[in-house]
Amino acid sequence: MEEEAVSSEEIKSYWSIDLDWYQPNNRSFSALAERCLCAKCRQQLNMKTGEIPAADLLAAIKDCCSSQPGFITGRLPVSECIFRLFLANGNQPLDLEEMAEQLSEWREGSLYRISAEVLSRILENDQYYGIRQVQS
Repeated sequence: MEEEAVSSEEIKSYWSIDLDWYQPNNRSFSALAERCLCAKCRQQLNMKTGEIPAADLLAAIKDCCSSQPGFITGRLPVSECIFRLFLANGNQPLDLEEMAEQLSEWREGSLYRISAEVLSRILENDQYYGIRQVQS
């Protein structure tokens, strides 16, 4: 029986933005992501009519906007920083430790490091950004 017991440290939960979460929750991924576009990408993408596809927003932010100064800073709310982190990495799933490490690098001017435990509490209570645990 001991072999079957798996400690919680061995089970990693991964998180990402759930693009399917927005519509049933009367939210808009495009509206949230468009706020993160740099001026150049905003101009290029606004040439299209209608809502900008999520794939286009993710690609533009990952390839261009996230490299702009101030994309993620210690002045932004932690939840916004987490959302922008996923935008910057093309919405690739991350575990809590990876998130904490990457946020510390991005928010280098911040006075405190965000622990995996704090991130877990924030993400479990998220009702705004659609960040959900990835089903394995």
